[in-house]
Amino acid sequence: MERRKERILLCLCHMSGNESKFVQEAFDTNWVVPLGPNVDGFEKDLEEFVNQNDNENEKLSKRVVALSAGTAAVHLGLLACGVGPGDEVLVQSFTFCASSHPITYLGATPVFIDSEKDTWNMDPELLETAIKDRIAKTGRKPKAIVPVALYGMPYKIDRIMEIANRYGIPVVEDAAEGFGSRFNGQVLGTFGKYGVLSFNGNKMITTSGGGALITANDDEWREIMMYATQYRESYPYYQHEKIGFNYRMSNICAGIGRGQMTIVDEHIAHHKHVQALYEELLKDVPGIKVHSQPATGEYDSNYWLCTITIDENVKVKGQENAYKQVVTGAVGGAAGVIHAAKSAHTDCEPNDNVEALRMGLDALNVEARPLWKPMHKQPVYKDAPACVNGVSEALFKVGMCLPAGPYVSDDEVRFICDAIKELIEK
Repeated sequence: MERRKERILLCLCHMSGNESKFVQEAFDTNWVVPLGPNVDGFEKDLEEFVNQNDNENEKLSKRVVALSAGTAAVHLGLLACGVGPGDEVLVQSFTFCASSHPITYLGATPVFIDSEKDTWNMDPELLETAIKDRIAKTGRKPKAIVPVALYGMPYKIDRIMEIANRYGIPVVEDAAEGFGSRFNGQVLGTFGKYGVLSFNGNKMITTSGGGALITANDDEWREIMMYATQYRESYPYYQHEKIGFNYRMSNICAGIGRGQMTIVDEHIAHHKHVQALYEELLKDVPGIKVHSQPATGEYDSNYWLCTITIDENVKVKGQENAYKQVVTGAVGGAAGVIHAAKSAHTDCEPNDNVEALRMGLDALNVEARPLWKPMHKQPVYKDAPACVNGVSEALFKVGMCLPAGPYVSDDEVRFICDAIKELIEK
């Protein structure tokens, strides 16, 4: 196949055309600080969105605080749950590091919970096993539970909440990748004590960088707002009785968010459309399986990224060259500053055919990447407790993310699928 001139990216942010109006208004009125009309308006837009519920008998009235990052939202949610030095937090292992790093910011210890096969998310049975184990070993309950909507897929929140409520442990839902995903008609992030959203440049909507924390009521909203603005008391001078943070979203970024909210439903619909197209075009390819939501009726994934698994017996062209060269630069996305790898291998990595397929697609100017490496296999967490069943490690070895963003066209999906078929050896 011929290499494409323009790269197909995993999920490139898409502007509605309305963003500039709100941003210009911020400049015109000189509101360029971490507060202002756009911040207030964006929070109201988000509240209207997350409080949608197909069950008319259960009206929601959640409040939202717009923050500088989804990571900040995880941090403040855990802080508000009372997490501190010496505590333990149960967190999904199959996730991005932003789910677990804030636990360590607070001096607490993450206890990693492996995944179940249906959704790839936190296994509720392992969750309960871990709770019993940590109580037996430490004499204390974990302080919080953090399930993650991996690639937008809803977690089994009904079972997770039943367990959490039985043991009296608060849930901080990490719905950073699951903005707009639903379970039983209710938006993710609204089931637990707190819900985390992300508006990074590659998410369902973007504010350039940014996030938000969903809270249950006005009192919790006010407390999170205090923590996000340096926890200043009501005096004519700055008095601080608790340690706060500079986490509020800027009025400029919030203006982008307000414009994005005008097309959020279109974005979600497009991702679902792309997912359906992958399912159709790859259904007859031996050894390739498109990961999709359980067909039981409760799940409504936004399919932030579309994912596939590749059977270990599938042979891919160029497979003999996989991991032959040490990576010296960032692979995919705005990865920032990195260290050059000392070795091409680690003790937990995708299979050779997965890496060969990634390399083959990259040569055709298509961005693809492995699944998140489980946190319990990350060197930085080598000493952290973990309750594992092998599911996330097995998926990491065979899984791959494919482009699904609003700029990905039907023709580009067909090109990607044709490329996958071409790269597989007959």
